[in-house]
Amino acid sequence: MAARLAGKVAFITGGGSGIGAATAERCADEGAVVVICGRRQGPLDEVASRIAAAGGRCEAVAADVADEAQITAAIEAAAQRHGRLDILVNNAMAYSWGALESTTTADWHANFATSVDGTFWGTRTAMRLMKEQGGSIVNVSSICGTLGTAWMAGYSAAKAAIINFSRAAAAEGAAQGIRVNVVIPAVVETPATAGMLADAASRQGTEKLIPMGRVGRPDEIAQAILFLASDEASYVTGAALPVDGGRSAVLVTAL
Repeated sequence: MAARLAGKVAFITGGGSGIGAATAERCADEGAVVVICGRRQGPLDEVASRIAAAGGRCEAVAADVADEAQITAAIEAAAQRHGRLDILVNNAMAYSWGALESTTTADWHANFATSVDGTFWGTRTAMRLMKEQGGSIVNVSSICGTLGTAWMAGYSAAKAAIINFSRAAAAEGAAQGIRVNVVIPAVVETPATAGMLADAASRQGTEKLIPMGRVGRPDEIAQAILFLASDEASYVTGAALPVDGGRSAVLVTAL
């Protein structure tokens, strides 16, 4: 175990699988006390058990990020238990899929409740808790927030909102030593993308669009989040970092 985050307390939303779980494991590897949250206790407990088995410290707390009272209370309680909050990773998300003309208002709002509202509530709470000693907030967006994506209008709009919200939060938090940054993945192999990578043809079609020729792994996104969360990024705030195998760098890729 290294110690890049020794003595720090990190709270990670959507920590039961995918990018959130990988980030929790990396932060614990680097010495942080990690608190993960999500709606289902079972997956959270599995991640916490893996971290404990590897010698790390992790707590699993069931909380719905789309519920203001729940997520606010979960973050505040974690800071109270451990005496501080140094890192917040707003990773939890939800999305709907379908043509714009058939998207209901409820579907539209569902994209924002977790991704945007949850990020706002988490960031607001963290900034209040971090204002005395500073800290790092890392928000997870998506390439859908920077490039138009058919059949995902609500999700794309929500992820775009996260990027500019984070810039505004960075501008406000800088004087108090609070850094706010964004990681922007493209397609990453997680439970959320299992459907689009379910067969060889779908996977090959997706990979042809990525200059590096493959989809990302959760641990690769976690490494970028770890950097932004750590003191190694002490002069980085308001940044939006693509971690996408080069996908956002190209207009077209020869097939």
